[in-house]
Amino acid sequence: MTTGARPGPFDVLVLGSGVAGLSAAVRLAGPGGPSPSLSLGVLTKGALSQSATRWAQGGVAAVLGADEDSTDLHLADTLAAGAGLCDEEAVRVLVDEGPGRVHELIALGVEFDREATGLLALAREGGHSRPRVVHAGGAATGAEVERALVAATYRSASAVLEGWFALDLLVEGGRCTGVLALPPGGGGGSEGPVEVRADHVVLATGGAGQLFSVTTNPAESTGDGVAMALRAGVPTADVEFVQFHPTALHHPAMPRPLLSEALRGHGALLRDRDGERFVDELAPRDVVSRAMAARMAEQGVDHLWLDATGLERFPVRFPTIAASLSSIGLDPQRDWLPIAPAAHHLSGGVVTDLWGATALPGLWAVGEVACTGVHGANRLASNSLLEGMVFGARLAERIPSGARSPEPSGALRAVLGGEPIDGIECTELAQPATPRPPDPDRWPGVDVTKLRDTVQRAMTRGAGVVRSADSLAGARAVVEDATAALGDAAASVGAGELANLLRLADALLTSALARTETRGAHARREYPETDPAWRRRLVHGHVGPDGEPRRG
Repeated sequence: MTTGARPGPFDVLVLGSGVAGLSAAVRLAGPGGPSPSLSLGVLTKGALSQSATRWAQGGVAAVLGADEDSTDLHLADTLAAGAGLCDEEAVRVLVDEGPGRVHELIALGVEFDREATGLLALAREGGHSRPRVVHAGGAATGAEVERALVAATYRSASAVLEGWFALDLLVEGGRCTGVLALPPGGGGGSEGPVEVRADHVVLATGGAGQLFSVTTNPAESTGDGVAMALRAGVPTADVEFVQFHPTALHHPAMPRPLLSEALRGHGALLRDRDGERFVDELAPRDVVSRAMAARMAEQGVDHLWLDATGLERFPVRFPTIAASLSSIGLDPQRDWLPIAPAAHHLSGGVVTDLWGATALPGLWAVGEVACTGVHGANRLASNSLLEGMVFGARLAERIPSGARSPEPSGALRAVLGGEPIDGIECTELAQPATPRPPDPDRWPGVDVTKLRDTVQRAMTRGAGVVRSADSLAGARAVVEDATAALGDAAASVGAGELANLLRLADALLTSALARTETRGAHARREYPETDPAWRRRLVHGHVGPDGEPRRG
């Protein structure tokens, strides 16, 4: 379903087509939703089914009836993984409402794996104290969830704008009124960018794994929503916490094939160059990735090994992974599998209240683009699909109620009120200086693809699993040069994505340099310990005395 050159206006415009955005869209526009009369547009730069959700091998973590489990235990595991920066109120919402959202997906047609008895099959993953993770097809959970939501969205949305690229937020009279977007074809027509108007804009654009040269994220994960918010001065936080998945297959394919955490939950072992185990395989991901980085540096190797040879019925339990490995000549029942950490999930993003509202009236955020406070400094395995489902549903309840401004709840409380919440303070960071103009003699022409690759390699070297002041400064120099080189390049999807990566890279590097400690997914070589003084949320963008966000 597509529209002409000037779509809308809409009551609600959802940007993105992952689990978070489509969970909201289906509830907003579906016949059983709170307000089926709403006009709803979904704008996505690829096909509707082309999002990071479909790549997700991890499952959905929720307490679904196991006698030995409880939502209190799920909450405790999430808080522990978040290393002191989770908003407990937001985590409580997640774990309490999560089971109901899983059952709604089942009613929508999602087929999760089951035991021979017919009960849902529950797996244990890193950081979880109990088996509580449901999967589909062994390691094809994202694809199955996406399939059901895409079909429901096509049935219910007023318009699905595929191949459209949002360039920037439209802000008028202190509220968000839509987006400026390139229509399909990259704006090559005489009209160029088009204004797409809406009473409410929902950022559901996903993460930013493409900041790095080695990632599990698809090519579309370029931090678009976070970058647009940063440019508009909307408070954004925790962007230094990029989770690296420890068991990405060490292989030239990009995005890197993911070897699901469920493998370790079923008994797969991590081994170093000499075949020795060196870390608890079910520790949180930040702990495992740091241990791997240290062992790789110590042994002078670029990868380690995942030993899944002891797992029974591997092709039956994990058919998607088995097929992927077979295509490159690996047999997990016989071969150790080469692995190395890869950029996987942005734990921070645009700060929201408990209903998905940002500090800018009319602008909402949900999923990986948002900072709800649920993940803190490190996301607990399989909480991300759950977060999208839970907060997408809450957003869909809130918008039809007439709410237009945020409430002081969740991670946004301290940003709006300035008071520490649960002992977590907010520190506002200086906004970047105006980029210097490009030097035409030094930059005679811009090859966007080459420039993007240069930035990604610099970020992997300088802002990867373990960072230092020198490595971060080196990455910053490359980012500044690339920003100058890009200059005011003609509007195109490629240039727009690179501009977004550069804006987010600047914010990430600023936060990472400021945070002189190791906490969760942020590790500083010179500061290996966690410092209680840094139990604070680093915020880009700020709210003025009038309660509105202001540009830096």
